[in-house]
Amino acid sequence: MDVKIESSWKEALADQFRENYFKNLVSFIKDEYQGNTIFPAGKDIFNSFELCPIDQVKVVILGQDPYHGVGQAHGLSFSVKPGIPFPPSLLNIFKEIKTDLGIDMPPNGDLTRWANQGVFLLNATLTVRAHEAGSHQGKGWEEFTDQVIRVISSSQNQVVFMLWGSYAQKKEGLIDQTKHLILKAPHPSPLSSYRGFFGSKHFSKANDYLKSNGKTAINW
Repeated sequence: MDVKIESSWKEALADQFRENYFKNLVSFIKDEYQGNTIFPAGKDIFNSFELCPIDQVKVVILGQDPYHGVGQAHGLSFSVKPGIPFPPSLLNIFKEIKTDLGIDMPPNGDLTRWANQGVFLLNATLTVRAHEAGSHQGKGWEEFTDQVIRVISSSQNQVVFMLWGSYAQKKEGLIDQTKHLILKAPHPSPLSSYRGFFGSKHFSKANDYLKSNGKTAINW
């Protein structure tokens, strides 16, 4: 199956594109785009992969679902396009960065600038129906993105994995902890951020780890 995805990822995930589950997923997604309003736009489904080739991955931030509101999702976990108000979790991420590193709130919530520095912003499910959170869960995306995590773990070295909330932390077993750094905290959602996301200092810890392994720190 010819999947339009950045070349290094296409090579690394070639075996997945031949699997029956992925073929069934593609069929389901095509039908969904024809009959419903789906986010993100089709051209943005693999945006995180396009912006961050596998050999450039330095940090992985794992989300669950794309945003399901109009104009929000564009293929990067937690990110929204310029001009879109900050969703609550993203606002809390920026608050923690301010506390941790003293970096002021950015003018918009577009995290493309992070992706261009090697921050791989991966949602476990890469599509969603408008206004129906979780509507594309259990259709095959999780199997695919679990393999993405495994491939990063096995093929790369000294990557920081930020696992926020119980859902993301269930992916811990996919990661080789002998050669990567796993940072865990509650989800930045307003429902849980005060239980330990605030004060976790994940952004400075990630940069300290990257620098200690001879890599360039992220300009958060």
